[in-house]
Amino acid sequence: MFSTVNTLLYTDKSTDTNKLMSQIYSCHLSDQLLQFTGEDKKSYLHGQITQDTNLFTNDSFHWAGQCDAKGKLWAILRLFNYQNDFFAITSKDEFENALAEFKKYAVFAKVEITLNDNHQLIGIFGADLSIVLNELNIQFSETSNSATDFSLGKAIKLDNNRVILCIEKARLAQLPASLIQLDNEHSWNSLAILAGEPKLNSQSICEFVPQMVNLQSIGGISFKKGCYKGQETVARMKFLGKNKRAMYILEANSSEPLEATEVEQQLGKNWRRAGKLLQSSFDVDTNKVYALAVMPNDIALETPLRTKQDNPISFTIKALPYSLTEEN
Repeated sequence: MFSTVNTLLYTDKSTDTNKLMSQIYSCHLSDQLLQFTGEDKKSYLHGQITQDTNLFTNDSFHWAGQCDAKGKLWAILRLFNYQNDFFAITSKDEFENALAEFKKYAVFAKVEITLNDNHQLIGIFGADLSIVLNELNIQFSETSNSATDFSLGKAIKLDNNRVILCIEKARLAQLPASLIQLDNEHSWNSLAILAGEPKLNSQSICEFVPQMVNLQSIGGISFKKGCYKGQETVARMKFLGKNKRAMYILEANSSEPLEATEVEQQLGKNWRRAGKLLQSSFDVDTNKVYALAVMPNDIALETPLRTKQDNPISFTIKALPYSLTEEN
């Protein structure tokens, strides 16, 4: 779904493009890993998230949202099976609230929910990952949202250019030497933004319903499953057309990372609040900032935008790599 945008970061650079695109990079991710064990884990999780746990298989991963009773998001999750347990990847800003909310009603079920700190999440990315995947004997199915077990742990295919590895920390030294290890996740975050993958920051927790961050467009909402926390609001947004916001990809020229939290739009000679920034990433090689912002879902792509701050930065809206009407 997202493969058409994932090479933008490479082709934008002013260095030797062919050489750069032939490299395969890795970075440690700051995302956290929640683990669900116990005989009731499937039914319990089913009632807590927007996704249908009956769809879970060992060779797939699934996007989902965890909502409060009003349908506002506590966290955005990527869920997968591994060694008979369920795991959820969520961001460093989301995981504490997510874990607390998951545990709140777990005392009434045979389920244990913990933060897994025995594994490290590794992002690997490049134009052609086949060399590293072959070295690790990782073979994905041809279906979307593919995942697979391999000798060091679990591999999750986000698209043709990006894979997440979930590896026991004691086995990190067994990763191929051909990987170029980066000391930060800035480039990884830029690619995630360009792919339109939602992630909440600490200021946006419990502020948006799932459709406002495009979760329906990446298969993260099941409208056919049974009840879950926040379902009434999520269903109302779909069937009554109540949602008026969506998440957009923004790009700006800048010599430094973004500090603003809000975006303004130009209306005549004046500027008015347009929306809230969720994530941003600064590319030092191109002096570009990429960002995700929630704004009105009828905003024109050519609308002039800027950050709400002293010495504002001007943004352009990039086309999303998926349709806002797609849904699971």
